[in-house]
Amino acid sequence: VFKIIVIGDSNVGKTCLTFRFCGGTFPGKTEATIGVDFREKTVEIEGERIKVQVWDRAGQERLWRSIVAPFYRNVHAVVFVYDVTKMSSFTNLKTWIEECNGHAVPPLVPRVLVGNKCDLKDLIQVPSSLALKFADAHNMLLFETSAKDPQESQNVDAIFMCLVCRL
Repeated sequence: VFKIIVIGDSNVGKTCLTFRFCGGTFPGKTEATIGVDFREKTVEIEGERIKVQVWDRAGQERLWRSIVAPFYRNVHAVVFVYDVTKMSSFTNLKTWIEECNGHAVPPLVPRVLVGNKCDLKDLIQVPSSLALKFADAHNMLLFETSAKDPQESQNVDAIFMCLVCRL
């Protein structure tokens, strides 16, 4: 069993990414995550069945304080998500990294950076080159995808399967 946490600002698509990976679909309608949402998927790698637990954290601080410690406990990997159409969600990644480090997530725990909503090409504010520079500086792989676009579903799977393979 591997516990992967997904963190980032509100409305960057964390819940939609977890829906796409665990259920294979994009939810028609989502509501703000209250506290923590949790999904599971069993995958097979080299003949071994592995249960992946994906923990989706509320992006709003006021919905969060009471459950922070258990969320970060026994984490195997971290997915940092930002919205490519919203520069502030990218800028705030530093705060999310600090929070993660502040809760004693060991530096050897694999971390990836995900730019979501790439289907909105005309609205992109965060250039890939900037995101790649940030990912390199923080020893992360970078994935750019869209949880909404069914043609991008392979990229969503790749995010989590890459982490599972590393683990």
